[in-house]
Amino acid sequence: MTRTAPAGGIVGNPAHTRREDAIGAPPQSPTLVRAQRYYSPDFAKLEVERMWPKVWQLACTVDHVAEPGDYFEYRCGPYSVLIVRGDDGELRAFQNVCRHRGNSLCDGSGSDLRELRCGYHGWTWDLAGALKRVPNRKGFGALRLTDFPLLGVRVETWERLVFVNLDADAIPLRDYLEAMPDDIAWNRLGEFRCYATMTIEVDANWKTIADGFSETYHIQTLHPELHRCMDDVYAPQVIWGHTGKSEQLYGIPSPAIKESLTDAEVWDAYVTTQGALMGVEEGTPFPSDQHGESAAEVIAARTKAFADSRGVDLSWASTDQVLRLHQYNVFPNMSLLTNADHLTVLTARPGLDPDRGELVMIVWMRMPPGAPRIKPTDVRMTAADAHPGLVLTQDITVLAGLQRGLHQPGLHHVVLSNEERRVINMHRNLERYLDLPEADRITGGETVVAAP
Repeated sequence: MTRTAPAGGIVGNPAHTRREDAIGAPPQSPTLVRAQRYYSPDFAKLEVERMWPKVWQLACTVDHVAEPGDYFEYRCGPYSVLIVRGDDGELRAFQNVCRHRGNSLCDGSGSDLRELRCGYHGWTWDLAGALKRVPNRKGFGALRLTDFPLLGVRVETWERLVFVNLDADAIPLRDYLEAMPDDIAWNRLGEFRCYATMTIEVDANWKTIADGFSETYHIQTLHPELHRCMDDVYAPQVIWGHTGKSEQLYGIPSPAIKESLTDAEVWDAYVTTQGALMGVEEGTPFPSDQHGESAAEVIAARTKAFADSRGVDLSWASTDQVLRLHQYNVFPNMSLLTNADHLTVLTARPGLDPDRGELVMIVWMRMPPGAPRIKPTDVRMTAADAHPGLVLTQDITVLAGLQRGLHQPGLHHVVLSNEERRVINMHRNLERYLDLPEADRITGGETVVAAP
């Protein structure tokens, strides 16, 4: 039996009746943001001085630093933070610098660390940051070891994500994340384990990268395959402050598509773009024995069966929880995408100059209770060599052209819709941290106020 896929909701899940669209209340005029924010060395310098040292940033996962002696170096622009699991099991973070002459102590990640020894002159600290040895100490006169501990950095975790903040007076991470932890608590993120990170070097500013994961406006053009199996129209958004959220329902075609698509066509589009999430290879036809179930119901059932094959029980998850993607943005540079059996975390980091950046993909798998630790595999590659699936590859391919376009002399502003309000929110937060003068702030975007 072949049916036409619904345009507004999931067959078999009538409880979900929300019909908020991605635009919300339209503004009186577009929001204008100066294009030079994306390439100006002076603007990037302000970010380094006033913003990056003051915000919570995702550095790594608990899986990277799960055991005593595990360490991970996090870099963001000129800043380097060393995250260490101590002998006592405590997680600590330090500025990655020797107190003698400024040499970096470690790079990359690893295990079985017993002490932090500078490879230049041999100054040595324990994993709690206390200075223990200084070669030829008498040459320094009255040098007290207690005067030169490693420089501590704030480190806190949420679920299995490790965040750092160079500001000793920063608000607690839980307060910074606002409503986000409670909003996604149903999904048991702590059951996911990170198995890999991919750092992709991109010829684009970190904001150019982050913008692509902060709006669904581009789906209809850049991702035609995804458009056939995802509702980008009724994709409600909310802004909390440092954080925001969008929801997108999968397993149905976009209501913007005028022709009717069959369940088989929706299935084909989902398999092409998301098939790995249910363990189905590309080209697998729509099951002929679906017993009248919609494409959405078949996808949800296959996803649950794939989880069951890994020892993961998803019987608690509704069809909507399996197919509704919750996409969270955390200022300045993090996006978290999740549903009942999927978690991907993306961050965008500044590169060596404003026209270069890094896209870091952190990929996870939900594991059964008591599953052993997975030591993540960390790889680095160029954008030309990165092929992380059809949709993300499409996102990456467009970035260099975006960055070149922003430099063109006639382009003074980028023009943003309320559908891109999470991008707008990033810029408003940026203005707050950078304390920009009024003349350099974004304009327009005022919301239409309905008459009483």
